[in-house]
Amino acid sequence: MATNTINVDMLARMFLAGAQNIEAKKEFINELNVFPVPDGDTGTNMSLTIMAAAKEVTALDKPDMVSLAKAISSGSLRGARGNSGVILSQLLRGFTKAVRDEKEITTEVLAKACVRAKDTAYKAVMKPKEGTILTVARGIAEKAQEMAEETDDLEVFIPAVITHAEEVLAKTPDMLPVLKEAGVVDSGGQGLLEVIRGAYDAFLGKAIDYSAITPSAGSGVTKISSEATADIKFGYCTEFIILTEKEFTEADELDFKAYLESIGDSIVCVADDDVVKIHVHTNDPGLAIQRALTYGQLSRMKIDNMREEHQEKLIRDAENLAKQQKAEEEQKKNAEPRKPMGFITVSIGEGLNDIFKELGADYIIEGGQTMNPSTEDMLNAIDHVNADTIFILPNNKNIVLAANQAKALVEDKEIIVIPTKTVPQGITAIIGFMPDADAKENESAMLEAIGNVKSGQVTYAVRDTHIDDKEIHEGDIMGIGDKGIIAVGKEIEATTKEMLEILVDDDSELISLYYGEDVKPEDAERFTQEIEELYPDIDIDAQFGGQPIYYYVLAVE
Repeated sequence: MATNTINVDMLARMFLAGAQNIEAKKEFINELNVFPVPDGDTGTNMSLTIMAAAKEVTALDKPDMVSLAKAISSGSLRGARGNSGVILSQLLRGFTKAVRDEKEITTEVLAKACVRAKDTAYKAVMKPKEGTILTVARGIAEKAQEMAEETDDLEVFIPAVITHAEEVLAKTPDMLPVLKEAGVVDSGGQGLLEVIRGAYDAFLGKAIDYSAITPSAGSGVTKISSEATADIKFGYCTEFIILTEKEFTEADELDFKAYLESIGDSIVCVADDDVVKIHVHTNDPGLAIQRALTYGQLSRMKIDNMREEHQEKLIRDAENLAKQQKAEEEQKKNAEPRKPMGFITVSIGEGLNDIFKELGADYIIEGGQTMNPSTEDMLNAIDHVNADTIFILPNNKNIVLAANQAKALVEDKEIIVIPTKTVPQGITAIIGFMPDADAKENESAMLEAIGNVKSGQVTYAVRDTHIDDKEIHEGDIMGIGDKGIIAVGKEIEATTKEMLEILVDDDSELISLYYGEDVKPEDAERFTQEIEELYPDIDIDAQFGGQPIYYYVLAVE
């Protein structure tokens, strides 16, 4: 019998199954990565991104299509890590925009959603490249449109789209020479296919293990077993969500909190776009509800008689959350005066972190090679920097998209992302900052400065591959420049010297050398002396970077 529609419950199960499938297949996807560095790999980044949204979905109680769409879109946007994760979040964002106002999803709606997903993702990438996840998304959208004209049976539609996606993925090596050279398909495209395969399994009614997905702590109501009787001043634990019909301003939030404080305690009021989450202990829940109705419709109302249920722990937890929120508000009031410009930088390693602090970085996000920070990490950092304009230095090509995604979500500050792809570029950029110049002048100066520095990083290969006309085996030492792998060897110092020979030219004046946590200080000192002997006319600046994974990070200027 034909299946013509997908309801909200089925869509939620399909999404969670897709998330679970890529979580299970992430190591397989990581192995498809062309670049053999111990980095934040595609499978890991896509899994972390979609699992952030999955946790929001599992926290929903009887969702409708609007709340499900918002949980998927918001969760993935904020949880996005790495370029592949950001693109996946944009695909989900476009998809959910197309379905959020539907009661049920037909083949026609599904086709429109696939097209919207593809269009949204392509727009998010400044220079879209074929042979990637975007190409697979485009193939899915085109086949979906074709199938929607031929059938209204989802049992025919979905497998046909998956088969076509597999065919497009198989052709990606013909579109990107680097894939053909390595003998693999695109890892991001493979990740997208795994999400869809998992969703289809749920559609077919297959048993799915969802144990890896835990509800988001921030979205659900904490359910705690009753404990000893407490001396309760206000007897009813009242919780609900306001679906606002107009903008819920900061003034509205303060007014409503003041009213709730007049009728109760343990107040939590959290506004997120057009949704406001409320928690209050009061002796008259009706008063709180009546006042809330002046802002919009109410959803998920829950009232517990705490005197009957003796929920002492629930009370204590809610009071602590209320105190924490109040303390954060007081901290904001007492914060230092807002300054014109500030800096956020991504860094890892004690020495490199200290360097950025000394150079004036206001907030350092721990991350980089082994763990790409999420969009949410960026947004949290932006909240902590009290400045009108904030410069973000990603210092990794796989973090630039997440930084730009965070920029798009911020309204009260100007965010300028300087697309630094290495730590040396980030150091060069912040050194070039001019306090007396305006933001635009500084942006131009920093962009020019990072264009004048040549970066190098020395690490080891985590898998066998063939790339940049080089045969690389697991455990080999690699020297990676700004545009690819430029040196391969068996010894750390020899490979570093070989890379320097390529980077240094007649105009070079300075070599900056940052040694990692796996290099002994005495070895670094001896090696620095050897570099000074090799380049007597060039200044050598060697410092402890403390970075993991990379034995040496260097810059030539």
